Amino acid sequence: MGVHKEKLASFELALRDAGIAYCNLVLVSSIYPPGAKRVSKEEGLKLLKPGEIVFCVYDRESSNEPNRLVAASVGCAIPADPDQHGYLSEHHSFGETEEKAGDYAEDLAASMLATTLGIEFDSDTAWDEREQIFKMSEKIVRTSNITQSAIGNKDGLWTTVFAAAVFADYEDQSGMLSGAVSPAIQS
Repeated sequence: MGVHKEKLASFELALRDAGIAYCNLVLVSSIYPPGAKRVSKEEGLKLLKPGEIVFCVYDRESSNEPNRLVAASVGCAIPADPDQHGYLSEHHSFGETEEKAGDYAEDLAASMLATTLGIEFDSDTAWDEREQIFKMSEKIVRTSNITQSAIGNKDGLWTTVFAAAVFADYEDQSGMLSGAVSPAIQS
């Protein structure tokens, strides 16, 4: 999260808080690559270099309204078949708790993946019910979200929240380069 009298500066501070302000971020669409490995924020940050062009799925929200609740979230749905791609989704909102915004982003990613896998579901049912259907199909192995929320600065300064899934290359124990996704970056 970042707070500043200027909106852009509050975004910069949120990026610093997330640990990726020194990178050039490129927003990409929401495909989780087949075979990608999830790594922690700490492990992922070790793979990045200053000035590097970094692909990511992220979302942010800002407000200068005192006490306004803001949230930014990235949802993730990973298929059971490691040769199949998954989905990442982004969501930002006003007035939603961190839990509600995170559930929405996670539901969105899982629903997108479910439609590509041919899992039938009623989109009007609650997320908890759909989550059970998705997992019982055994075609979706994991869903998750990374979400940040904040209450707007009481003095009307810009408050920005930020959440991201960052793509990086890493070398596994065999010395082979593989893809990594670090969805644990939030600020």
